[in-house]
Amino acid sequence: MNIKKSLSLLLTGSLAFGILAGCGKDSAGTTSGDSSGLKVIKIATQTPLSGGSATLGEAIKLGAQLQLEEQKEKFKKLGYELKLQPYDDQGDPKKGVANAQLIGSDKQILGIVGHLNSGVAIPSSEIYEKYKVPMVSPANTATDVTDRNLKSVNRICGRDDYQGPAGAEYATGKLGAKKVFVIQDKTAYGTGLADAFKKSVEEKGATVVGYEGITVGEKDFNGVINQILSKKPDLVFFGGLYSEGGLIIKQAREKGIDVPFMGGDGLDSSTLVEIAGDAVKNVFITSVAGDTEGTDSGKKFAENYKAKFNKATESYSVYGYDAMGVVLKGLEDAINSNGKKMPTREQVMNAVRGVKDFQGAVTQVSFDDKGDNDFAKFFVYKFDDVKYPPTFDAEIPKN
Repeated sequence: MNIKKSLSLLLTGSLAFGILAGCGKDSAGTTSGDSSGLKVIKIATQTPLSGGSATLGEAIKLGAQLQLEEQKEKFKKLGYELKLQPYDDQGDPKKGVANAQLIGSDKQILGIVGHLNSGVAIPSSEIYEKYKVPMVSPANTATDVTDRNLKSVNRICGRDDYQGPAGAEYATGKLGAKKVFVIQDKTAYGTGLADAFKKSVEEKGATVVGYEGITVGEKDFNGVINQILSKKPDLVFFGGLYSEGGLIIKQAREKGIDVPFMGGDGLDSSTLVEIAGDAVKNVFITSVAGDTEGTDSGKKFAENYKAKFNKATESYSVYGYDAMGVVLKGLEDAINSNGKKMPTREQVMNAVRGVKDFQGAVTQVSFDDKGDNDFAKFFVYKFDDVKYPPTFDAEIPKN
């Protein structure tokens, strides 16, 4: 076969394929799911599925996946095929932004569950706002996430300007801390939480005897631990994630520092126990994540999660589930308001922000005009033993 004839046949075949592919799109440019004629709607997740934060990132993704799969039949009756589109942001803002651009360019994606890291969520959500794709975060606590007043950005969890004071109240009250050493990991989340804790604990009469920053990815914390030894605090607070927090706790205990350690929800992971080992005893964490086993609906979720994935839940597993529930509630409302026709991203975005009194497995959700949850709560847990989850110890209301 000569080259000209081969090219002619190739072009003819490509043209035919393009025509057939074009026939699979409706007027909104949305490809039908299969021979059943259902229209595809994708919901994305953006979390770290690799790297140091992968334990919690995977938990969010799996929780979201379970919710989506449970609602597939409902949406089929409306004429739509739901599909999950997971993205690995690696806990890296640059990767998160690159993924956000991919999400924005995929017109089938009408919502996002994410992120874990506030430092990734903040720049990524600027892209979501541009494309009017609604994001519901299960875990982002930095104040700037919602203080920018982006219409597409929402969260079901609490904020660091409440979580920090909640920790300070517990540290000075229940634990009687008078001298505190504060460490933060220089991220939007870690710095914001540490600063909120520092300000509040000083207002409550305690003295901050040291304030130091570490770098994400560090392994040897000998320098900051020697400073703790010299200052002799009666409590150490860490604003950051379990990957560094577990090592700091372990290395500090090895040097004889036996005072209570406290941190935020970034420490709320089974991997903290794996890293710190026996040193995890006498560690306290504040969290925006409630006790999954504390309600009948939470227990049912945990059972279904275990049966589906053969894994125990992490702190944010159920928050991924409930965040996806909010996204799908907004999507359903937008479809119904649009006469069952495919809604635009902007219609879904507005419907998600309009969600009121949504009851999830563990969360109740009503968004205010910034996208914060009116019903957000704060909790304190303690590690009495070398096991996860830690013991629930207190609920501190939002002030």
